[in-house]
Amino acid sequence: MRFVDLFSLSTRAFKTNTSRTLLTVLGLGIGIGAVLFLVSLGYGLQNIILNKITTADSMLTLDVSSGSELVTLNSDNVSMISKLSGVVETSPVINLSGQIAYGNSTADGLFYLVDKPFFRLSGINLLAGKEFSASDADEVVVSSAAAKIFGFDKPADIIGKTVKLDVFIPTGDNQDLTLENLIPSYRVVGVISGVASNVVYFPIATAGTTTLPVYSDLKVKVSNSDQLNSIRGKIVQQGFLVSSISDTIDQTKKIFGIIQIVLGVFGLVALAVSAIGMFNTMTITLMERTKEIGIMRAIGVGNRDVANSFLLEAVIMGFLGGVGGIAIGYLCGALFNFLINILAKNFGGQSLNLFYSPVWFVLSILGFSILTGFLTGLYPAHRASRINPLDALRYK
Repeated sequence: MRFVDLFSLSTRAFKTNTSRTLLTVLGLGIGIGAVLFLVSLGYGLQNIILNKITTADSMLTLDVSSGSELVTLNSDNVSMISKLSGVVETSPVINLSGQIAYGNSTADGLFYLVDKPFFRLSGINLLAGKEFSASDADEVVVSSAAAKIFGFDKPADIIGKTVKLDVFIPTGDNQDLTLENLIPSYRVVGVISGVASNVVYFPIATAGTTTLPVYSDLKVKVSNSDQLNSIRGKIVQQGFLVSSISDTIDQTKKIFGIIQIVLGVFGLVALAVSAIGMFNTMTITLMERTKEIGIMRAIGVGNRDVANSFLLEAVIMGFLGGVGGIAIGYLCGALFNFLINILAKNFGGQSLNLFYSPVWFVLSILGFSILTGFLTGLYPAHRASRINPLDALRYK
């Protein structure tokens, strides 16, 4: 039998039993859509987190901190690390506490004295504004939490405002000294999100000649990813603690891999129910067409052609279910994302795209849908090919 004739025979059910066939395709589509919706949600959440913590430079950066009180990040050690082969850039950090004041309001805060490359090496993305124009500018970057403390419902509104800082230096005798030689006031030029506390970043160079404690952290950028482990080993040998954002990313991917599997299993349950419905439809179709099969066999149609007509019908239904499921998954994802973003904006948050579907995953879903149709059509096709022509002609 020619493929054109086989295709025409296989698609006849869409004309003779339109409602039942479409409902079967819709059922399979809902199952496929559930898998796409849930797994895409997992991929979307993973991308949001990774995009928040990673940049090209941060992937090549090591975070160095003191391993003990005996090994400190002083200027000599920072200079030694910066001279290691493969190290292309370093950015020291001093972590202090203090108070930030705006107008008549004052709040406690965490202060980070950093240089301009710090933001790039840390993978910090600004919610609004920009970074320091220079490492000695009278500018600060604050967290969105700090902006809200001072009454700015929209964090970006604090940009351009002037704040005053009182920074305290631990002296080791249970007393704190106010940091001197600082510019009295700073202009807010940027706001970062994702930090729940009042955090202020200001240029380390504005501390002037004031005696500061040793560095609390050091960002070390290497020339390429192949250098990460070797340079990490050299720094660890000096007694320092070293971590990398790539470690966090690996752990994050493992966690979200498990989440995606769990979400996929929930989607597969819906798909399994849909597959059972499709199998039931194909079985009923076999019973309804038994006499027709007898006539086909009587006029010389072979067993293989009979089986192929049922298989092709099931595959076509699987393909249409896959296409419909992908459309359902995308539409449900877009609607859910739209509603969540409306809620986020009402509560002062920012809009996010919660769903992400890799092309390979969408194609895999479509292929799996076709495979599901093929598998559900195997048994009815086998039974159809084994029917005795005489029994089929007498069947009522």
